[in-house]
Amino acid sequence: METLFLILALLFVAFVGLGVYAGVKAVKAAKRGVDRTLTQARRTVEETTLRAKSYGQPGVTGELAQLRLSLRTAMRATQETLGAGVAEDASLSESLGLFQRLSVHGRELDDELKRLEREPDRATVATLMPGLRERTDRITKSADSLRWAARDRARRFADDDLDTLNAQIDVEAGALRHWTTGEEPPAPAPRTPHAHGSGTSRGGSAASQGFGAAAPGAGQDASRELPESGPAARIRPPWQKSARPETTN
Repeated sequence: METLFLILALLFVAFVGLGVYAGVKAVKAAKRGVDRTLTQARRTVEETTLRAKSYGQPGVTGELAQLRLSLRTAMRATQETLGAGVAEDASLSESLGLFQRLSVHGRELDDELKRLEREPDRATVATLMPGLRERTDRITKSADSLRWAARDRARRFADDDLDTLNAQIDVEAGALRHWTTGEEPPAPAPRTPHAHGSGTSRGGSAASQGFGAAAPGAGQDASRELPESGPAARIRPPWQKSARPETTN
């Protein structure tokens, strides 16, 4: 009995531990989902604000917003392209590593542009704009280059696979249409006629042997009653019914 109680206690502890572990995993997954949703919502709101500023506010403020918007758009598009492609093409892992290094510079530039949006000295900010435009252009061009190279590579692989598939289909279609190649199937062997109603035999005539003469057409009737043989019988479809035998009264 003590052993049974011990086993039951261990099972209870195991089930409780498993339940706690599953609960913790579920809470963490829910927290990650909430964080991801909040991040996406925050990013959407921020980009909407930047778009409004870039079109609605002239001068340095609108230009700073435009630089941030173009930078964030290019970096996010490249990140999504490389992240989706590396799962199918392992060679993109090096490109993803380069993009991560580029992202460090992109985040630094985005933070600097964000600080300058709140800078009250607009004259000083205006003097910094040429350098900021150049840095933004260099980072976005590098991101665009990685993104389009990854897309061109994926499209090239897809085109090569489609070409191979088309060639295989053409070969298979030609094999299915073998009669169009001009090769005729072999002709069936001629049937050997059966001799019926012969008038004489090695021992003399039929009458001298005590047999009566065969009636005219008896040989033809006998040949019709013979079972069908040869190619005509072999090509009969399996669903065709055989001829019904004649009934005799």
